[in-house]
Formats: sequence, C-alpha cells, structure tokens
Amino acid sequence: MIVWTIANQKGGVGKTTTVATLAGHLSRSGKRVLLIDTDPHASLTSYLDYDSDLLEGTLFDLFESVSPTRLQVERVTLRTSFENISLIPASIALSTLDRTLGGREGMGLVLRDALSSVSAHYDVALIDCPPVLGVMMVNALAACRRILVPVQTEFLALKGLERMIKTFEIMQGSSQQPFHYTIIPTMFDKRTRASLQTLEEIRGLYGESVWNSVIPIDTKFRDASHLHIPPSLFAPECRGCYAYRELLGYLLALDSNNDGELQS
Repeated sequence: MIVWTIANQKGGVGKTTTVATLAGHLSRSGKRVLLIDTDPHASLTSYLDYDSDLLEGTLFDLFESVSPTRLQVERVTLRTSFENISLIPASIALSTLDRTLGGREGMGLVLRDALSSVSAHYDVALIDCPPVLGVMMVNALAACRRILVPVQTEFLALKGLERMIKTFEIMQGSSQQPFHYTIIPTMFDKRTRASLQTLEEIRGLYGESVWNSVIPIDTKFRDASHLHIPPSLFAPECRGCYAYRELLGYLLALDSNNDGELQS
C-alpha cells in the first residue's frame, strides 16, 4: 500500500481538495483508497458529509489504544457512499492529544502501525494533515512514503512553505529514512502577475522537488465541495481535475519506480 501525506503549515492552500480529488481519480481507476483525516477541524470528514460529533468511532480511538489492532482500525473506518473510498474520520478530541497523550511512549508511530495492520485491504492511503506541528503531524509524516505539499501560488503562501520544509529538516534528524516530498503549486491563475512570479520563485527555490505543472483555479472545486462529492467524481473532465489526473500519474510513476508496487 502506498501512503501519501498531504501537508502544509499554512491553511487554505488546497490540502483537502487535493486529497478528495486524488481519491476520486484513484477510485475511478479501480484502486482501493483509504482516507485518514488527522485534522481536529475534521475538514475532510465534513467534506464527505459526516458530522464528526455524531460518529461512534474516530481516529482518536486508535490513539487512545496506542497499539491499535486491525479490528480496531476496521471498527472506526467508514465505507463512504463512493465506490472504493473509505475514511477514518477525525474529531475535535484530536486537539487534546498533545496535552493528554503526547508524552506516552510510541505515540509517534500509532498511525503507521494502524495503517500497516490494514495494508492488504487498500492500494493507496491518503492522510489529510493538520496545519500545526504536533503529535498528529509527526504521525502523518512517519507513516507515509511521500509528502505532498500543496502551496497556493501567492506570496504569503511562500512563508508557510518555508516553515514546512524546515519542519521536514527538523524531523529528518529522528527518522531512519529520508523524507521524499513533492511541492504542488495550487490555485494558479495565469492572468495574474502574482501567480506567475510566485510560481517562478517556488521553482527557483525548490527545483526538482516541485511538480512540473500546476493546479489551476477552477470553480468546479467549490461546486463539488458544496455537494460533498470529490471533484474528480463530480466533474472529472474539468481543467482542475484534469490537472490532478496528470499529477496522480506523475506521483504513481515516481513511487512505482521505487519498488514497482502500484501501476496506474
């Protein structure tokens, strides 16, 4: 199972849209997808039309157990109304983890172990990461093969990207394997100088770590979110979804070249 974490320490850059759209494309191609919402705000959970306050089980339950079993993971996993897409939902209780359970031994690897227990049942897992450094981000980074970093093509987003890369460098010191990350320029508007200049600066600073294309602004993303449908299932041929389809092919090629596990 390929595991990708979608992360940025700045909100509003397109993390949840990226997760939902990639999930839709993967499901359309017959891949079994597990989504994990690690953000206490439960944006991904809400996107898929679940009220986290009304759910019997959430990701928080797995962290309470510290060493979750396959049955425990399956118990909190929701089969969404979309074929091949399942969800481990978030809840506001996740916001208390750092204070109440953060000091427990092994807390940084709970998510990795949970995903490992169900890896035979899914082809790809996508982790929607909170925008703050804490137990949840540590888990999300430790559990994944590649980190996807959406960054809005506007000047203020550059600072968030800089903080995110510094976070990788800090955490790299305690990791046995190097972090592989791909920066994804989002919300690109070729009509504006700000988008063009920001894109040029991102590519100048981060080189080959930046995907060689962009995700354009597209009103279909907003329309899909209002209907709680992954954009790639709502309007698969729109220009934004086409760009995400190209991104997915690029990412699968990168990671398939590593071990040949999954072909698009």
